[in-house]
Amino acid sequence: MSGRRAKVRLPDLTVLSEQGYTALAGRTRNIVTHEMPPPVLVVEIVSPGAENRDQDYRYKRTEYAARGIAEYWIIDPETQQVTMCLWVNGQYEDTVCTGDTPLRSTIVPEFGLSAAQILAFG
Repeated sequence: MSGRRAKVRLPDLTVLSEQGYTALAGRTRNIVTHEMPPPVLVVEIVSPGAENRDQDYRYKRTEYAARGIAEYWIIDPETQQVTMCLWVNGQYEDTVCTGDTPLRSTIVPEFGLSAAQILAFG
């Protein structure tokens, strides 16, 4: 990832395109480097504490946007919400999801879980 603070990011969940998956073929480690296609979806679960919250809502958001990641989901157990950051015309547009309404992903259109269902796994 780009940015002064980030050297390496290890998201809680990463979804690759077919090209991204192909770029990993034959490698001994599953690390997505700058010369590879970016992931299409990254999911982060917010850990307790103000510093962790800043990481997920500010720094990672900026870094993932700079990398061109189409969707960035922030799962926040403290606020009981999922923020879907969707790449639209050069910037992220946020949709905050709570309760039983299913999330609507542009990357995984078949995804049908709600914020409540996702947060129940925690």
